[in-house]
Amino acid sequence: MIALDSRGHGKSDKPLQYTLDDHVKDVISLLDHLKIERASILGVSMGSYIAQGVAVTHPERVDKLILVVPKSNGKTTSMKELLARHKDELKGLGGEEQMQFLSKHIYHNFSAIQKRITEIGQYETILTSEQQEAASKALEAFDFRQQLPYVIAETLVISGKYDGLNPPERGREIAILLPHASFVEFENSGHIPPAEEPERFLKVVTDFLEQ
Repeated sequence: MIALDSRGHGKSDKPLQYTLDDHVKDVISLLDHLKIERASILGVSMGSYIAQGVAVTHPERVDKLILVVPKSNGKTTSMKELLARHKDELKGLGGEEQMQFLSKHIYHNFSAIQKRITEIGQYETILTSEQQEAASKALEAFDFRQQLPYVIAETLVISGKYDGLNPPERGREIAILLPHASFVEFENSGHIPPAEEPERFLKVVTDFLEQ
């Protein structure tokens, strides 16, 4: 398994201007650098947008495609959409109070999320407000709906039942548009099925890759 820190995140460089297309090109450049002709690609949330971009622009490089809590299009980020939906309820709340309120609409098994945050905390990279704004800007105004019917890779789409960022209907829409897709809804998950239902997630993904 190969995992990359996307530009603007983790230990990768953090320029203050880049696009979703840059993310896609980075994946292809990494495959070229490692001399990998075809790979199965798994993307979660933002990673699912990047994975779709790879599949529609370089279909010959994708063996199997796994899209976790995805959406096919967006004028702005999912977090900004969530904030807009609950703006009246968030009035008068401080930053920490807002996040506590929003977490109920993002996660379902919050104790599992807290445990996971503790486990990976030592690897966490905190973005500055400018870096976060650049990361968000890169996810604005994309739409793969016209291209998805031409994706040739067999695809697994996973959504969390209680995901308020990218609800299950966004995942179902993608699965309908893709010609070779199956859809699975995790009934005890919100936006992070790998952490909220880790055993089931591992089995579902492994079974799909081994088919």
